Amino acid sequence: AAAEAMKKALAYLEPLLKKTAAAEKGKVILATVRGDIHDIGKNIVALLLRNYGYCVIDLGKDVRDDVIIEAAKKEKPDVIGLSALMTTTMVNMKEVISLARAQGIKTDFLVGGAVVTQAYADSIGASFAKDGVAAVKAIEHLIHK
Repeated sequence: AAAEAMKKALAYLEPLLKKTAAAEKGKVILATVRGDIHDIGKNIVALLLRNYGYCVIDLGKDVRDDVIIEAAKKEKPDVIGLSALMTTTMVNMKEVISLARAQGIKTDFLVGGAVVTQAYADSIGASFAKDGVAAVKAIEHLIHK
């Protein structure tokens, strides 16, 4: 029930938020990793990024590794954001990043979610954001570094 209420609130708020720029600031792919069906946090990040003028390609929840990799090859994003709520699924972030690197994808990764820490992000070669506002700031930093 809480998840449904949050989805309705986001759907209501999105058209009311002021768009900061007509031109896109960059392209970001977002996905909740394989095995994880929790996407409220990712949806909030998507809403904030769109509000700040970013092009967001939201692949959804429980997204297979190969789908993320193929989207990265096709869309050539500035940043790929991965989300996980559970310790059992956050390990899939490492697998996605390893697969991307093995296929020559050099795109920066940003990870977040309730169980994800800075230490874990560091260990898998990704940047970390603790919440939606931090995600926007981190993406701005990654794109303009």
